[in-house]
Amino acid sequence: MQEHQDWMKIALDLAEKAEALGEVPVGAILVKDNQIVGQGFNQPISKNDPSAHAEILVLREAGQTLKNYRLVDTTMYVTLEPCAMCAMAMVHARIKTLVFAASEPRTGAAGSLYQLVQNSGHNHQIEIIEGIMQQESSDMLRRFFKARR
Repeated sequence: MQEHQDWMKIALDLAEKAEALGEVPVGAILVKDNQIVGQGFNQPISKNDPSAHAEILVLREAGQTLKNYRLVDTTMYVTLEPCAMCAMAMVHARIKTLVFAASEPRTGAAGSLYQLVQNSGHNHQIEIIEGIMQQESSDMLRRFFKARR
């Protein structure tokens, strides 16, 4: 549990970088063999790229780091439950475990709205661990959206 919290703290720090840019504060890292192989935060506005979610940027960096599009035996830490785009990218990358902080009832694709990462129709399912540092992530998101309204 403590190990998951330590990694999630790094993802939360990255979420703060997104917030500083006026992006929805979501941060993510990918860990393999106790090393970060990819990290990122939401940047669709600043990059003018609707696919520049934290998880997608992490997968792209990790693919380059590991020199492989298959990211087996890795763990994705993300501060918010992934959307359908990010969830399916993780399935295609063969991520082993997804650890997320806050659930996303409107667009979450790891159990809240859809269940894409553990869908039995896919040839790969991802283990899910949810709720790690949920309060910290939820508080950050609430503050962000309250300031926007």
